[in-house]
Amino acid sequence: MIQPLNFSTDLTGRIALVTGASSGLGVRFAQVLATCGAKVAVAGRRRDRLEAVAAEINDEGGVAVPLVLDVSKVASIPAAIDEAQAALGLVDILINNAGMPDAMRAVKMPLEKVEEVFDTNLKGPWILSCEVARRLIEAKQPGWMVNISSMGAFNFSGHTAASLYSTTKAGMVRMTEVLAMEWAKFNINVNAIAPGTFHSEMVDGMIARVGDDWIKRFHRPRVGRTDQLDSTLLYLVSPSSDFVTGTCLKVDDAQIPR
Repeated sequence: MIQPLNFSTDLTGRIALVTGASSGLGVRFAQVLATCGAKVAVAGRRRDRLEAVAAEINDEGGVAVPLVLDVSKVASIPAAIDEAQAALGLVDILINNAGMPDAMRAVKMPLEKVEEVFDTNLKGPWILSCEVARRLIEAKQPGWMVNISSMGAFNFSGHTAASLYSTTKAGMVRMTEVLAMEWAKFNINVNAIAPGTFHSEMVDGMIARVGDDWIKRFHRPRVGRTDQLDSTLLYLVSPSSDFVTGTCLKVDDAQIPR
């Protein structure tokens, strides 16, 4: 007799926290998780945008609450997680999606900008992951974390002002690997997604500033849609990926320029 398929996207009873959820990929991630039954804390800096995203999810029959959180302000992270937990329950899905570009050459970048990019792209996600893990370990509950890295972690030509962005996103991949090893015994899975170029507030702003000639050099000259990450996200937060931890999945459409 064939065993039942080990695949489900039912997230009923799960509590998710998605950072950078006021625009782009973060909005889609929050919507997808809620559609599959998870209660979602939509976190970000812009209260009005967060309230709109949460309201849309709630109007569609999901459960979501807005959570004002700037991940670069690391001292505020523990209280933000406590707020999410008080509203929804113990967070067992964390999506570290918040990020920012550098858009400056390394030697021209002021210290304040360096600190902001590091804090947003790496330090904040590290602290957030540790705070969520600490609560899960104390409760003896399993957890699923997905860190949103970038193909920029693996490919950098030097033609664009994105060296620090590339560095921090590579750091997020390594963070995924080491925390997966440290927390495996607690049944906390830590994985990452490295998207290529997808439509987002950051990418669309770049296209508006510099044009789309760089996209025309892709092997398939197109920009990804946010829904094309749905299946990857759901795989990494569902029981289907129970045996997968410390992995970074590249979703890039072979976009390395010709």
